[in-house]
Amino acid sequence: MTIATDLSLLTQLGLHDPHRLLGLHEVKSKQVIRLFRPGAKEIHLEVKGKIVQAKKADEKGLFEYFPSSKIQPSDYRIYHQNGELAHDPYAFLPTVGEMDLFLFNKGCHYELYQMLGANAKTFQGVKGVQFAVWAPNAKSVYLVGDFNFWDGRLNPMRSMGVSGVWELFVPEIKEEKKYKFEIHTQQGYIRVKSDPVAFSSEVRPKTASVVFDINKYSWSDAAWMKERASKSLNQPMNIYEIHLGSWRKISNYKEIAPKLAKYCKEMGFTHVELLPIMEHPLDESWGYQVTGFFATTSRYGTPAAFQFFVDHLHQNGIGVILDWVPAHFPTDDFSLNRFDGTALYEHEDPRKGMHPHWQTAIFNYSRKEVSNFLLASALFWIEKMHIDGLRVDAVASMLYLDYGRKDGEWIPNPDGSNFNLEAIEFLKHLNSIVHERNQGVLMIAEESSAYQGVTHRDGLGFDLKWNMGWMNDTLRYFAKDPIYRKFHQNDLTFSLLYSFSEKFISVLSHDEVVHMKKSLLSKMPGPDWQKFANMRLLYTYLMCHPGKKLFFMGGEVGQWDEWDCKAEVQWHLLEYPLHNGLHQMIREINQFYLSHNPLWERDFDWTGYEWIDFADAEKCVIPYLRKGSNGTLACIHNFTPEYTPNYFVRLKGVKSAKEVFNSDSARFGGSDKLNLKIECRDGFSIALAPLATMIFEVEFA
Repeated sequence: MTIATDLSLLTQLGLHDPHRLLGLHEVKSKQVIRLFRPGAKEIHLEVKGKIVQAKKADEKGLFEYFPSSKIQPSDYRIYHQNGELAHDPYAFLPTVGEMDLFLFNKGCHYELYQMLGANAKTFQGVKGVQFAVWAPNAKSVYLVGDFNFWDGRLNPMRSMGVSGVWELFVPEIKEEKKYKFEIHTQQGYIRVKSDPVAFSSEVRPKTASVVFDINKYSWSDAAWMKERASKSLNQPMNIYEIHLGSWRKISNYKEIAPKLAKYCKEMGFTHVELLPIMEHPLDESWGYQVTGFFATTSRYGTPAAFQFFVDHLHQNGIGVILDWVPAHFPTDDFSLNRFDGTALYEHEDPRKGMHPHWQTAIFNYSRKEVSNFLLASALFWIEKMHIDGLRVDAVASMLYLDYGRKDGEWIPNPDGSNFNLEAIEFLKHLNSIVHERNQGVLMIAEESSAYQGVTHRDGLGFDLKWNMGWMNDTLRYFAKDPIYRKFHQNDLTFSLLYSFSEKFISVLSHDEVVHMKKSLLSKMPGPDWQKFANMRLLYTYLMCHPGKKLFFMGGEVGQWDEWDCKAEVQWHLLEYPLHNGLHQMIREINQFYLSHNPLWERDFDWTGYEWIDFADAEKCVIPYLRKGSNGTLACIHNFTPEYTPNYFVRLKGVKSAKEVFNSDSARFGGSDKLNLKIECRDGFSIALAPLATMIFEVEFA
């Protein structure tokens, strides 16, 4: 190629290797520095500390300077459009290695965020930022930012061949500089895109990516990380699900951290689960329509501030789980949608590429680079942000090709089946690589179908699965007037038919207190005293049921209103006795749960659970045993407002029974129908408190 040809390609926005034309070159035993500044009348640069003027070699904007003596690429610097003096981006060799490209195209570059995106590094002895983006179908790609006044002509990127990756090393770029990729499509269109692998972004509604060095933070949670690696599932797990922007009015990672850590310790929660904090443009999506799969949302601060948040919770013994959304992404034009002018991250055919419920794009898991992008995202949060677990959102929508679709709206497999085989393989790969690289990290599925083996090692390989069936059945039961509950006992007992088929988390999640479903308290029937008694009963029933626990913020104060992502939890309600009593009861049952291993040691098999009687539908009473290595608890739930002074619990061989918890206690706002002394003979009689949970320590002869 001649200089004229390369310049023509450059000005036509189609030069794949701008370094071939620009930068420092040997020409007939001489050296020449070439710069491209369209529209400039004169250009100055610094050579060995001396300011010199380049000569205009072509009216299209090509300038040249011939050094008087031999120089190295590091011996000269140029002026950016913003006036900053720095080394020439076109004086450097490729920053992306062949092995990186090979692993990426194979689908197993698990640290992809170190290759793509904007990574601060020292290269050839010069500090700067390596920019790289995957756009295999682009005609050309340009780096634009505040450092070049967003002029798409000035910083063309170098194509790394068939890999589809484009790269450019820009020396001495400072942190917090804003940038995007200007992609020129084969069809002649220009698409200005945010960086899919950016670590930080502008605060919405702005959409530029922001340079940030995530490796500078100094962690102080080594003890937590070491202990985490040896933890098993036979431990208490009580998860507080929260939306950071509406827990408190203070919505800043650093300010929230100490308050949240203190609250969780006081309330007896072992983990927090955050609704997605990955970057997203729409507040009302609650974070579930992600545009930045490697970026903490800038709504609440910087990536370093989020690292502090995680670090602080770890130092206070609280684990951090993130909601993570690999099922779909929004179609905002600045993000992944038709990234290089083609359906790159998604399917071209809307029968596979568009989600019918959310009108979002569905990832193409069969494309190795796309699945690699998602695998690296998961590992990024775990390994660079020290996250203790990922709750994978909308797994059911990933598993089935016909999810939410009518006949004719989906493409079956060649054998006619409806399983999304590529998504299933992706999930297996995800769970296997997370567990291989990070012992003790939890992978949790929000999966609402009856798919078999979600938490089996020879199945999808998750550690835990949300028990959506239990939640739906239980809330449907609690919404009924107690007069009619005896006809619906099956809503409570049915879950025990499948409770040990998977490793479940029993949940009362955010999904059930939005979209006109009412708050938990408002779902409860009857006058106020019954509503609060029902709430105490519901929560204690959750804590006694097999499986780990999850509870969404706001329920513990007895909110009357649905959750609003724009308003904080209604903490002022704690000034009222019934609300305060509920809050106190939740704190006490949580602490009770943590200190009594029958409630968590054998959550996943029948050796930890035994029915006392599942057939007393007439009185709406359910008694059962929870067993652990440190003893046995009898959990008795009365789902009616009727007080029965002498209710006999038939339990053969019982030697003693002592009431250790009663949700009807006066300090919780109840009627104080307690059991202070109990005599046992093939069972025991109790005062059956109204709408209450009673827990007894029992010993057998």
